[in-house]
Amino acid sequence: MADDTDLHALSCQALMDVPRIRPVLDKIADKWTIMILTVLCPEPARFNEIKRRLDGITHKSLADALKRLERHGLVTRTVIQTTPIGVRYTITPLGHSRREPFEALCSWALKQEAAFVSDPKRHVA
Repeated sequence: MADDTDLHALSCQALMDVPRIRPVLDKIADKWTIMILTVLCPEPARFNEIKRRLDGITHKSLADALKRLERHGLVTRTVIQTTPIGVRYTITPLGHSRREPFEALCSWALKQEAAFVSDPKRHVA
C-alpha cells in the first residue's frame, strides 16, 4: 500500500483532475448504465431482450438510458427492417473500453457485499 505521502499526493492530483473526471463519471455512474453495458457486452440485443435481463427497469428508464448511451457514443442503435420494425443495440469500442474497470468494481462489490448487507447502519455517523 502507498505511504501517507503518496496518498496525499494522489489525493491532491485527483482533486485537481475533478473538472476533467466528473463529466465522464456523470455519463457512466448512474443506476442503470453499468448494467445495460454489461448486458450488451457479449452480444447485441434488442430492447425487450435488454429489459427482460434487467429486473426492475421500467420501459421509460431503459429508453432514456439507451438514448443517453447512444448520444455519448457507448452504444449504437441499428434499425432492423422487419415487421414490426425492430431495433438492435450494440456496444461500441468506447463502451467496451470500460469493461476492465467495471469488472474490477464488480469484483470489489462482491468481496465487500457482507459489509454492506450485514449492518447498513454500522457506518453511519
